Amino acid sequence: MATSSIAVNETPHTLYVLRRADDALVLGHRLSEWVGHAPTLEEEMALANLGLDLIGQARALYTHAAALEAAGNDEDRLAYRRDAPQYRNLLLVELPNGNFAHTIVRQFLYASFADAYWRAMQTSADATLAAIAAKAEKETRYHLRHASDWMIRLGDGTAESRARSQAALDRLWPYSGEMFECDAAERGLVNAGVAVDPASLRAEWDARVTAALAQATLARPAGAWMQTGGRSGRHTEHLGRLLAEMQHLQRTYPGAQW
Repeated sequence: MATSSIAVNETPHTLYVLRRADDALVLGHRLSEWVGHAPTLEEEMALANLGLDLIGQARALYTHAAALEAAGNDEDRLAYRRDAPQYRNLLLVELPNGNFAHTIVRQFLYASFADAYWRAMQTSADATLAAIAAKAEKETRYHLRHASDWMIRLGDGTAESRARSQAALDRLWPYSGEMFECDAAERGLVNAGVAVDPASLRAEWDARVTAALAQATLARPAGAWMQTGGRSGRHTEHLGRLLAEMQHLQRTYPGAQW
């Protein structure tokens, strides 16, 4: 018999950790979808390793969220037993991979933020989060370098690669603003020194993105309107499809071990 969904007591602290765990898990799953489909074998291995880094971050964060909640959940239950509206990830990371340029642009926008975020989180008053951040920052530093190199190579490459990169940037840009949101649940954690105010990272992100786009000869989109909703559980239809695939085994065969 298929398993039912769990309820989670989302205190501000638990919710904060779940949001970052969900970002990492969903993006890690998306990157894993490139295995067997990447343009070269070397790039297939690179994307798979990026995905494994993110899933490793997710595991550590889910374990910490479960400890904070203290309700008998664990990393597997939090990953496999919540429905799409219970997920708190950024909309950016759940969007389909699209072509290779689309995946690279998404990775660049996210990694440009994540690298700065994890570096800042190393001073968190939550010692466990600070330890996770110290490891994650080393990984995201490489993620950013990898995505930046490909952004420049594609944008400043052929007419076709540049057109695809610009189209991807125009499509994904309205999802980038959600990374810098800070609601009431997070504001108290920022004041307590547990969390980082994402708005404080905006200048570094802007400078990094502007420099990379200039090298890639890509135009920064002019639109100021930003899509939002992922942090509060309002998602695109794409997340439900992703979770249906990812959670199938655990929900169909509860307690299965291998």
